Amino acid sequence: MATLNEIPILKLAEVHAKPKGHQMSYGTAGFRGNASGMDHVFFRMGMLAVLRSKLVKATIGVMVTASHNPEHDNGVKLIDPHGEMLTQSWEELATSLANVTNDELIKEMKKIVDSQNIELTNEASVFIARDTRPSSLALSQAVLDGATALGATCKNYGLLTTPQLHHIVACYNDGNHNVNEEQYYQHYANAFKALLNEKPVGSSVTVDCANGVGAPKLVKLAEHIGVNIIDIVVHNNGQSGKLNENCGADYVKVQQRAPVGLNMEPDHRYASFDGDADRLVYYTLDSDCNFVLLDGDKIAALFAVYIKELLHKADINVRLGVVQTAYANGSSTNYISTEENIEVACAQTGVKHLHKVATAFDIGVYFEANGHGTVTVKDDCLKKIGAAANRDKKLQEQKLAANKLTAFLDVVNQTIGDAMSDLLAVEAILQDKGWSIRDWSCIYTELPNRQAKVKVADRTVIETTDAERKVTKPTALQPAIDKVVAEYPCGRSFVRPSGTEDVVRVYAESDTQENTDKLAKRVSLLVYELAGGVGEKPQ
Repeated sequence: MATLNEIPILKLAEVHAKPKGHQMSYGTAGFRGNASGMDHVFFRMGMLAVLRSKLVKATIGVMVTASHNPEHDNGVKLIDPHGEMLTQSWEELATSLANVTNDELIKEMKKIVDSQNIELTNEASVFIARDTRPSSLALSQAVLDGATALGATCKNYGLLTTPQLHHIVACYNDGNHNVNEEQYYQHYANAFKALLNEKPVGSSVTVDCANGVGAPKLVKLAEHIGVNIIDIVVHNNGQSGKLNENCGADYVKVQQRAPVGLNMEPDHRYASFDGDADRLVYYTLDSDCNFVLLDGDKIAALFAVYIKELLHKADINVRLGVVQTAYANGSSTNYISTEENIEVACAQTGVKHLHKVATAFDIGVYFEANGHGTVTVKDDCLKKIGAAANRDKKLQEQKLAANKLTAFLDVVNQTIGDAMSDLLAVEAILQDKGWSIRDWSCIYTELPNRQAKVKVADRTVIETTDAERKVTKPTALQPAIDKVVAEYPCGRSFVRPSGTEDVVRVYAESDTQENTDKLAKRVSLLVYELAGGVGEKPQ
């Protein structure tokens, strides 16, 4: 049996040495933190990607990005063979490998090899890409050093959005060994034009790219589509201003305002990406110049209703569902489930949890309110739609709907939330339905909501169930929350422990902002009193 070649590993481990006392945890977003103390993590994730590749006998992706975090941060995450996030059981292995001392590194790697029954003689292939952060070039080299130390065949794609690397990894492992960045643009541009039947979008859309990698990539995608089809105006393109500073999807969603330097006009379509272009939110001004946000909830509703309409027109019977988290606005859930009669499921917070639940449907639409989401489709369902498009006995209108649905699903990057492909999908739907952004905004009115957090001595005293919507411990807390919520019209509130710090996050919504704020305060006080709050009482 082959063994690890320890000498090159240990030599490079000294170059990428772990600082004393530095501990990190691999979560939904991989590893994230201040870039200055993370070099060893990137080196070790390069090695872990090789071990994963040898085990699954497929190419593994490694993305260097910290998404919507400030520019001085960075992060790294692994991409599994079908373009999905790293399987959860390997998150613990990643955490252990990142945190051992240099002296324990070889021992920990052997432990992984033995526990996973990895055959070291298997070949390994790793694809690497990075975002535009100043630290990303050196840290992607650390990943490359780790991967080559174990003899992997590596391909460094340089600057890519996170969804582009997911797409490339998935296509390559599906047998398309000629896949590259250019093919990504061709695929989505052609699918978009096919869905529109080459008809031009009537007006321009302005996109804030958060001064990130999405800016140059969106420009390239727009060039492939053609300005005669859609006019995409790129704002915050990275030429000036810092990554994610007062701009980007997270800033717009949280602050409920336009990104820096953007002078908005009523009824114009605006959108924002985050730093690695896997989140998308839309917004506009109404006729009174009030800011109007269309977040992930509104995008999910738009996608789901459009798919439902095409399925009905094509006379195709499949199971369509929408997956949300507890943070989804109550009005969106009611609109989708009650008014549109589309099945809604609730998943635990985190994209990997939503994706898993979505794949249980024939067609699953999932979005977090922050704008990260996509559509998943089972292979059997795709075949069913394709057969409907080509069936002789189908009416012409039914065939047209089936073809349109096929084109729409081609526009969507099914591996992960992709701001660029989601943007094209939104634009195509609005064009096909003849809707303005105001029409879209009016499909339902959001309930006012408030988020707060309460400092506690130990967040682990809070345990939840029902996709984090109900508290099981402390036992007195949920009945107390239910009693308070019942006093407010359209009231809803839940609490959940933070995954990274000793705080409990509180969400509340009601019929008015005043009632919502009162509810949030009262629930926060309950958490403080019943779950070991510390410091000042919530205000």
